[in-house]
Amino acid sequence: MTTDTLDLPALRQRYREDKSAVLAEIGALGPNSRAIRGLLRRLSRCTDQVLQQLWQGAGFDPGMALVAVGGYGRGELFPYSDVDVLVLLAEGMQLEQDEALRTRIESFIGACWDIGLEIGSSVRSRDDCLAEAARDITVQTSLLENRLVAGQREAWQALDQALGAAMDPAAFFTAKQLELQQRHQKFENTPYSLEPNCKESPGGLRDLQILLWTAKAAGLGHSWDELGRNGLATALEVRQIKSNEALLSLIRARLHLLARRREDRLVFDLQAALADSFGYRAAPPEAGQSGSTRGARRASEQLMRRYYWAAKAVTQLNQILLLNLQERINACNETGVALSPVNPRFLDKGGMLEVASDLLYHEHPEAILETFLLLQSEPGIQGLSARTLRALYNARSVMNAAFRRDPRNRATFLQILQQPEGVMLALRLMNQTSVLGRYLWVFRAIVGQMQHDLFHVYTVDQHILMVVRNMRRFFMPEHSHEYPFCSQLAAGWDKPWLLYTAALFHDIAKGRGGDHSQLGLLEVRRFCRDHGIAREDSDMISFLVGEHLTMSQVAQKQDLSDPDVIDAFARRVGNERGLTALYLLTVADIRGTSPKVWNAWKGRLLEDLYRATLRAMGGRAPDQGAVIESRKREALTLLALHTLPHMAHKALWDQLDVSYFMRHQGDEIAWHTRMLSRPLSQLAAGAAHPTLVRARPSPEGEGLQVLVYTADQPDLFARICGYFDGAGFSILDAKVHTTRDGHALDTFQLVSPDLSEHYRELIAMVEVELARTLELRGPLPTPSRGRQSRRVKCFPVLPRVALHPDEKAQRWVLTISSSDRVGLLYSIARVLARHEINLQLAKVTTLGERVEDTFLISGPALQHNREQIEIETELLEALKD
Repeated sequence: MTTDTLDLPALRQRYREDKSAVLAEIGALGPNSRAIRGLLRRLSRCTDQVLQQLWQGAGFDPGMALVAVGGYGRGELFPYSDVDVLVLLAEGMQLEQDEALRTRIESFIGACWDIGLEIGSSVRSRDDCLAEAARDITVQTSLLENRLVAGQREAWQALDQALGAAMDPAAFFTAKQLELQQRHQKFENTPYSLEPNCKESPGGLRDLQILLWTAKAAGLGHSWDELGRNGLATALEVRQIKSNEALLSLIRARLHLLARRREDRLVFDLQAALADSFGYRAAPPEAGQSGSTRGARRASEQLMRRYYWAAKAVTQLNQILLLNLQERINACNETGVALSPVNPRFLDKGGMLEVASDLLYHEHPEAILETFLLLQSEPGIQGLSARTLRALYNARSVMNAAFRRDPRNRATFLQILQQPEGVMLALRLMNQTSVLGRYLWVFRAIVGQMQHDLFHVYTVDQHILMVVRNMRRFFMPEHSHEYPFCSQLAAGWDKPWLLYTAALFHDIAKGRGGDHSQLGLLEVRRFCRDHGIAREDSDMISFLVGEHLTMSQVAQKQDLSDPDVIDAFARRVGNERGLTALYLLTVADIRGTSPKVWNAWKGRLLEDLYRATLRAMGGRAPDQGAVIESRKREALTLLALHTLPHMAHKALWDQLDVSYFMRHQGDEIAWHTRMLSRPLSQLAAGAAHPTLVRARPSPEGEGLQVLVYTADQPDLFARICGYFDGAGFSILDAKVHTTRDGHALDTFQLVSPDLSEHYRELIAMVEVELARTLELRGPLPTPSRGRQSRRVKCFPVLPRVALHPDEKAQRWVLTISSSDRVGLLYSIARVLARHEINLQLAKVTTLGERVEDTFLISGPALQHNREQIEIETELLEALKD
């Protein structure tokens, strides 16, 4: 008999009907239903029936067996997951030498695909399985979860027994623990990314599977109930695990249904549909703390918050049970771990802090925060034992309003922030164990709070902890190479805990509606008052929370060559101590939003603002003449190192005015002069100046710096942007200058994904192609229509255009906010070119997938209200395209 004798169309139709019936039931489940496990098992049984018929029809040797492995081996099958099977050969069979057997197996696998099964297959003998399992922990794990689907039961039992005999529980546990750590690092050790993977992320289903794998490998249980009966989990923990596992499983199954394929990520495209399938609806604004109003919450936000709470619970339970399993497995190999007292309440259990009594926290609630203080301060303590973690998990009800008001707890919490070591270790563990949110009730409100601003990639609570981490690193010598200037400033700061506290509160009021900086300022003032913090320190913390956005806004949106901008910022900051603290918080904050947001150019802007403000605070009134002479001297010194002839700079510098020297640093002036002085000096009298384009790796360490020198024209900026758009470059900054003899001398900061590997080729390409493009003139090309990202589609930014005169009423400041896309800057430049607007400065700020651009412009059209409205209308249309 072969599979050719089977009625495959009828079998396929029956399987589809059976599967569709199960999927319909999955789609109808409510968010609190635990029936998902039974439905996944039914889906697995449907698949079993099909495979059994195909196996029988294939006519295999009676000594062979078909074994389910992996997730399918557990008896659970998600709608679009692979069906992993092992074709177990009979003893003595040699696949390589048996052509008929190979053909039969290929026919069987082909029939599986024809039926609609996404099969994942391997063909091995028992000895092959043992050898592969010994070499590869992934194969060993897959074979650990096996069950017979069809074929000879004795062959399968022999394999299962051989695998069990070959298992080394301690080695397997170590390998899975290392694998877990690696996987968590891949997801930056947080369940709180905005698009988490419900299977692989920390707190996902894989964390629960690892517990069962290691328990089964050690013979300690095959199910949660067995782990409970064997003393590895309490009855409460078993209930919590089952509840959260059911929710995560249902989310994963629904993701498969919505995507119509295997999709385990809660991507933005699916979050709204998933929330709708669970019955979530957008919630109206609600009253928040301190009389504020909490903003309306999307249905998807409610779903994600529930997911994050489940993932957090899984993370906690995973920690407790893994430690329990480790102790139980190691107990088979060791005589035991010595216990030594730390104080009357706590013990040192092999480097893990252990409560002396399971009821400690109920009898002495103040010992909860003491746990984390000891973790920081007690030499030799590396973490918390399973018993301690379990006691914390069971003590959540103790952390009530009275607990938060207790002066002993307030003093201990301040001590935790003030410790020289272990601040982040303590805060992270406090957050994982729910202690941080229960002690700081205002923090609890932002746990799992999503951010829809297109540049934060973490929930609010995770972002806050990352900012604290970044701030902490400024004070750690081993991280001084990352941000040397920040580390240098931090070395002179006397009270790091003030900065940690400001970081902890800077976004604490997100999601309420209104200005979160000002709402956060009210919260941190209350915290300082409740914790008896001195007035001077309280003022500093409050200043930082209230102004934490100011420095980045000034650096990225205003003209730092304007002395009035620097003077106004200096007055707002007040003194050098406030300036230094705000600079450190700003760098830590930007770095904690997303790996994509920070770049060297933003770092340079912030550092330039810091140094310029420091000079202004030093009593040195801004002196344009002195600044210009200083930059000229620096440029001449650099030119002398390149053996430029004496006075070779004069021809160029005579055509440059004060604004050029105020906007360019000495090294930029020297570079421009080196690139232009020789070509200009060789021009015959009255000859037209050529178009010159020169590029170099950016002095900031990322991207390219491009110099453009050519005859000025109204649409020049648009032409340059059009070329960079087509060539795949992103513009970070543009300094536009017109010489006295009517030539444009423009400088651009560019980035491109290919720069790191091909910068020499890209430099040559830009210098030749951009020069040719500018000389050809012709009509401006049509902007390219780049695809919007998934995040932009799901969380679009309402385009905004603002046009207002500067303080001197000589020029206009144009600010634009919009979702980012390919060709956006070029579209803006085309509008300005159509109205013959002169561009003097462009600051292009990309925050993830949102842009905040600022342009300094001038032109006759701006003097008439009607033309202003036309320009703003056309810009809004360009942003919407």
